[in-house]
Amino acid sequence: MARTKSKDSSSSTANIGFEAKLWLTADKLRNNMDAAEYKHVVLGLIFLKYISDTFEEHRTKLLSGDGDYAGANPEDPDEYKAENVFWVPGESRWSHLQASAKQPNIGKLVDDAMVAIERDNPRLKGVLPKDYARPALDKQRLGELIDVIATIALTAASEGEKTHRSVDLLGRVYEYFLTRFASAEGKNGGQFYTPSCVVRCLVEMLAPYKGRIYDPACGSGGMFVQSEKFVESHGGRRGDISVYGQESNATTRRLAVMNLALRGIEADFGPEHEDTFRRDLHPDLRADYVLANPPFNDSDWFRKDDDVRWQYGVPPKGNANFAWVQHFIHHLAPHGMAGFVLANGSMSSSQSGEGEIRRAIVDADLVDCMVALPGQLFYSTQIPVCLWFVTRDKGADKARGFRDRRRQTLFIDARKMGTLIDRVHRELTDADLDKITGVYHGWRDSAPAVAYENMTGFCKSSTTTEIAAHGYVLTPGRYVGAEEVIDEGEPFEEKMPRLVAELQAQFAESAELEGVIRAGLEAIGYAG
Repeated sequence: MARTKSKDSSSSTANIGFEAKLWLTADKLRNNMDAAEYKHVVLGLIFLKYISDTFEEHRTKLLSGDGDYAGANPEDPDEYKAENVFWVPGESRWSHLQASAKQPNIGKLVDDAMVAIERDNPRLKGVLPKDYARPALDKQRLGELIDVIATIALTAASEGEKTHRSVDLLGRVYEYFLTRFASAEGKNGGQFYTPSCVVRCLVEMLAPYKGRIYDPACGSGGMFVQSEKFVESHGGRRGDISVYGQESNATTRRLAVMNLALRGIEADFGPEHEDTFRRDLHPDLRADYVLANPPFNDSDWFRKDDDVRWQYGVPPKGNANFAWVQHFIHHLAPHGMAGFVLANGSMSSSQSGEGEIRRAIVDADLVDCMVALPGQLFYSTQIPVCLWFVTRDKGADKARGFRDRRRQTLFIDARKMGTLIDRVHRELTDADLDKITGVYHGWRDSAPAVAYENMTGFCKSSTTTEIAAHGYVLTPGRYVGAEEVIDEGEPFEEKMPRLVAELQAQFAESAELEGVIRAGLEAIGYAG
């Protein structure tokens, strides 16, 4: 059952005024450096500022000796670890670095700071960037960048923020910068970043209030961050969910570790970066929720033919889509639910046995809901994608407020939704997300806030028998039907002459404009 939000879940990203200004300032200092390289320079410094600010905040409490902190020793690292605060040695503190920002050796000082933090905090071992001293990095610009990042708390205060806690703001800045770097990197940016509106849609559909959350292709950790935001915005506590992830790219994994540590979220990413198919780092995990955006149509993946995960059929070597689907299902707990992004081809392909695998999954009554999304949502590709929602158990669940929906699947066609935010990128608005998630919860819940109804052209609840009649194709457009066209009441014999007259008037206007342009060209000596 959907709970009432205690605050607007989008509030953390709605006011992005100072983040945008900060980005413009920081981006000016990028000079000719590639976004992919600059990303690690900037995000590493933001993280350093975060842990230093958190440390100083806690140190102030220890120094005051008030209440629970009576007799505390502010120089004892255990006093910080007990409160889940990273111990920051003197040479790593932001005040020390900022005081030396104009020195020619600032790159080495930052590297030394990172090394010292990793030395004193084993959780961060091998995570922080340590190549600020490289000759190619302009040290004057690095010093200026440090000064820019130092203004975060001050800038927020000047913008009228209610809180001056820079640690919250640094989390917002990190998220905003991840988005901008994904945009700046274009195609390659999609490897570490899923658009926040897509992540929000997945999280708000599943509503993970508590339990184990798993993302085996976790990128920079956006699914986990949004899940924590969801829990907190619905009255839950940080810690109500446990986070498990895996990422094959070493540098992306480091971004994820920093992203979560920056928000105080403890996560198990396994001992190192690793390919999920080659080596599953959480083989015994049975998750309550799986959230993922795996690579689309991956044709170069490792397959072991007798893998225990291929319960519904061996996926083809040329496409990993149904390897991912079966990996997600394999890791679900008995009442577990999964929401994930796949390319649209996964809904209808019949090549290389994919149709048979999809049929077996549908016959096992695992598919809860399918959502077709509009194109242009991703930085990495402009192809349209879809969301799959699968669940181990569709029976009535009084504890979670779910009705019995066995042998039923909900189809939502959201292809016409979204708003262009620039020439090539689209975003789902809050109203779009409310409509999609509201329809799903209305259909799924036993006592929904708004009762579910089929809407021609948008949503349809279908039976497994109907899906079988459609050849086990899961494309929502096949089920929801065509949206009814509003009858304007104008008879055809009147409408057609009117439209022809309008077209002829436009032809005449076009011919007149052509004459003006030709005359202009002739006047400057370019007559044709």
